[in-house]
Amino acid sequence: MEEAERIASDGRPKADHLCVLIHGLWGNPKHMAYVASALRDKHAEDKLHILIAKTNSDTYTYDGIDLGAERVTHEIETCISDLEKEGSHISKLSIVGYSLGGLVARYAIGLLFSNGWFDRLEPVNFTTFATPHLGVRAPVLGIHHRVWNVLGSQTLSASGRQLFTIDIFRNTNRPLLSILADPDSIFMLALSRFKHRVLYANIINDRSAPYYTTCIVTTDPYVNLDQININHLQGYAPVVLNPANPVSLKAPDAQPPLMTRIAESSHALLSRVPLFAFLAVLIPIGSVVFLINSGVQTVRSQKRIRLHEEGKAGIGLGNYRIPLMVENARTTMESAFANINAGQRQQYLPPAKRTLSSKSSESDENQNGSIEKSPLPEPGHKHTSSSQSAEFPTLALTPEQFAMVKALDDLGFRKYRVHIQKVRHTHAAIIVRVQKKDFDEGEVVVRHWLEEEFEV
Repeated sequence: MEEAERIASDGRPKADHLCVLIHGLWGNPKHMAYVASALRDKHAEDKLHILIAKTNSDTYTYDGIDLGAERVTHEIETCISDLEKEGSHISKLSIVGYSLGGLVARYAIGLLFSNGWFDRLEPVNFTTFATPHLGVRAPVLGIHHRVWNVLGSQTLSASGRQLFTIDIFRNTNRPLLSILADPDSIFMLALSRFKHRVLYANIINDRSAPYYTTCIVTTDPYVNLDQININHLQGYAPVVLNPANPVSLKAPDAQPPLMTRIAESSHALLSRVPLFAFLAVLIPIGSVVFLINSGVQTVRSQKRIRLHEEGKAGIGLGNYRIPLMVENARTTMESAFANINAGQRQQYLPPAKRTLSSKSSESDENQNGSIEKSPLPEPGHKHTSSSQSAEFPTLALTPEQFAMVKALDDLGFRKYRVHIQKVRHTHAAIIVRVQKKDFDEGEVVVRHWLEEEFEV
């Protein structure tokens, strides 16, 4: 609202377009400061209002995607009302979600749609950066699945259960993320109304939200960079990949000899010995502190959730507890978590099970239907699989995740893969979450978004 007050007092024509920025897990409005600043540098105050959502800050993000979205929706509605009292007429809406904020955004637009806002607002841009659209369940089989995916889900209260898709959402008997991607839900109907649907995903070293979930794909060609050619987008190299042809396999004779690869791997390993030694001490301590803190915050989160459910949190619950399906359809300690999460190596389906899963969406590389600049594929559009589909094994996703991929791909996203190389953990760098020199590759990502994708 400070932004709105400044615009209202300078005498210039008032903008009719509101852009909402939503931060991620453990986040706060400062995390979106660079994105907001870049937006303002590109678009003047008489062209665009900017709202950085703040009602979901810090440990409030533990309380669940749905509860967080209800808070943000209330914040958006209040902002529009206040702007219009000051003389603005808001007719356009854009939403930008970072990390968990992208899931909160997907839920919030469903609430806005259901409450009739899309009858008077034009949905223009929907963008996510490093958002775990398929959740954060590690694609692993056997005992690793039981240990990590169950244990990890218990550390973040309601949000953790939803991110690991072990929750049963209200009376649906399904996980929340499954409902978010159901073609018959208000959330998908709302998403389909946006003129531009775009996502940015780190291809490597995102320990919080791996590539497969942020890019909504079933394979990961970037596990071994020595075996592939990465094709960058002209003007944004070497950070943003060419969406029309992001990756190709190297010819067998172009790959380094076995001994060379072993030597390079050994050298890389030895260079990280001091880091491993440091982490060997830090991670156990950090993990214990993280788990203790998570227990405390979970108790606090449950109390907030209970007050919210009882209507004692200052938000009119009746405005947001609406039918989830359209008519006729079925009714910090972040680093400790990230390091544990990153330790779960991806596993793949046995060859006999890959055919069915690949049909659900091999949207991986070279699927022009989801990456062409314009127009976006219409709902129901069928993508054709790349010839590379069989060359990269299918990840061990759950049936719900395969269904999410298919539904979201059928709806259509333009997907931009991001190759950040200067930092070991790329999750924060993709939006320049803090101002530091090593995050300058994220500035290229934001510049691409503003120059090529964001419409006022």
